[in-house]
Amino acid sequence: MKLQPSDSIYKDLEEIMSAGKRSADLVRQLLAFARKQTISPKVLNLNDTIESMLKMLRRLIGEDIELIWEPGKALWQIKMDPTQIDQILANLLVNSRYAIKGVGKITIKTDNMECDAAYCETYPGLIPGKYVRLIVGDSGCGISKEALVKIFEPFFTTKEIGKGTGLGLATVYGIVKQNEGFINAHSEVGKGATFMIYLPRVVAETSTPVDTRMHGEAPKGTETVLLVEDEESLLDLSKKLLKQLGYAVLSTTNPNKAIQLVEGHSGPIHLLVTDVIMPEMSGRDLCRRLISLCPGLKCLYISGYTADVISHHGTLEEGVHFLQKPFSQKALAVKIREALDRA
Repeated sequence: MKLQPSDSIYKDLEEIMSAGKRSADLVRQLLAFARKQTISPKVLNLNDTIESMLKMLRRLIGEDIELIWEPGKALWQIKMDPTQIDQILANLLVNSRYAIKGVGKITIKTDNMECDAAYCETYPGLIPGKYVRLIVGDSGCGISKEALVKIFEPFFTTKEIGKGTGLGLATVYGIVKQNEGFINAHSEVGKGATFMIYLPRVVAETSTPVDTRMHGEAPKGTETVLLVEDEESLLDLSKKLLKQLGYAVLSTTNPNKAIQLVEGHSGPIHLLVTDVIMPEMSGRDLCRRLISLCPGLKCLYISGYTADVISHHGTLEEGVHFLQKPFSQKALAVKIREALDRA
């Protein structure tokens, strides 16, 4: 962040950053397939969520491929982590982009589906009920019958060695199953492929607005943040990131020292940012202790893996704020404002 592109080591650092991101993405894909990813489901309208992504998706597939968006009318609501919809569409569109040689089309559709027993007989594994259906189709080369039965298997790929991990569709499958949905694929060689995803309908009065701040500037603040992270290198880096965003920062590697910091601090402390798993005390227990000293204290949990201390089967409770490691400064900035600004 401090270097100019003309600096001699800039490209080297970009390569290191790229390798780190690839490693992080691979771990996230494995977690998604294993259904071990910590998620924060929200009631939402799938059309709104997709529309907020269209610009990014068009950049993802390139100018030679036309992206057609056909939103269903009066779409029912679903309950799902919006970032998982990002993952599903990104993986499906990357697959479609690879399948299209030159110019082509990718179509995204949504509709409401009430699946009865007779319909479900056609799709083993689909349970009768009301669903919101997401359909992604392409004009690509298609998938052979032999490959079609294996496409959701981890590490199965038709790409050349070194061109992909084979986890894209396995990730989609894992996410859909984690949300109690169903996925099916149709394809013929030379006639493209179509993926149909069925997500259970939920009945709720209001949906959560899609947060578009991740696509803009990193939001800043002036509040006081207590940062507790038992790994010293991460503590130092996170502290620097927070100070660059304008926050006053108290920091320690030790939960008991964090309590002492609060007891000895004369001014207000607005937010606790804490690792979930630490020696001596968990992040959740620390939060409970500190709230007794600072009523109204908000909390943001950070962790490098699914932490059942704050979640139930990988699903966050209502009102719990969580950020998965590794994270960027912008992701941290958005989550901090989310924790501070919401009642």
